Amino acid sequence: MNLNKIEIISGYSLCRFNLISIQSLLVKKESKIKIATTYAESLFQGALQDGDAKAVIRDIDLLLDQATGYRQAIVMLANPLWEIDDKKAALKEVAGKLKLAPETLRCLNVMAENNRFSEFELILKAYRSLYLQKHNIVEVAVETVKELSVAQDKALRENLKAFLKKDVLVNYVIKPEILGGLTVSFGSDMIDDSLKGKLNRLESIMKGGQ
Repeated sequence: MNLNKIEIISGYSLCRFNLISIQSLLVKKESKIKIATTYAESLFQGALQDGDAKAVIRDIDLLLDQATGYRQAIVMLANPLWEIDDKKAALKEVAGKLKLAPETLRCLNVMAENNRFSEFELILKAYRSLYLQKHNIVEVAVETVKELSVAQDKALRENLKAFLKKDVLVNYVIKPEILGGLTVSFGSDMIDDSLKGKLNRLESIMKGGQ
C-alpha cells in the first residue's frame, strides 16, 4: 500500500472518528435535556401540590442569576461522593441566605437526593420554560440604546401583549451599538426597528441598485 493510500485511509478514519465523537456528544446532550425536562415537569407538579409555583419561578430566576457566583458550590453538590445529608444542610444554608421558598428548597433537595446537580441549570431553565408555557407567557428580549421611561415600558408591554395575544415577560438589554430604536426578539422571531438595522437595510438596497 503506497503512502497516498495510507494518508487517505488515515484521513477517512480520523473524519469517521470525529463524526462518531460529535454524534456521541449530541446524543449525550439530548439525553441531558430529556432528563432536565422530566425533572422540571415533576418538580413543577410537586410545587403546584406543595404550594406556590409562582414563588418557585421567582427563586429560579434568582438562582440562575446567582449561578456564576455559586459555581464551586454547584460542582460540589454534583459530586456523588458528598453525603446527601451534607448536601441538604448546605442547601438549607443557601436557601436561608437567598430567602428561597420552602417549595424551592424541596425541589433542590430532590435534585440532591437523585444526584442531578450536574444538570442544575438545565433543570431550572426547563422548569422556567414549562412555567411560562403553562401560564401562556411569552418571554421577550428587547434591545435598546438606553433604559426606557416608565411610560415607554408600559406602552411597549401593552403593545406586545396585544400583538402576541399572550402575557409577556420582558427582558431588557442595553445596547448602544444599535444607535437608536429597538429590537424585539421572541422565540425564533425578531422585529428589528433599530437605527442600525434601518441603515443596514438601506445600504443593502443601495448596493442592489448599483
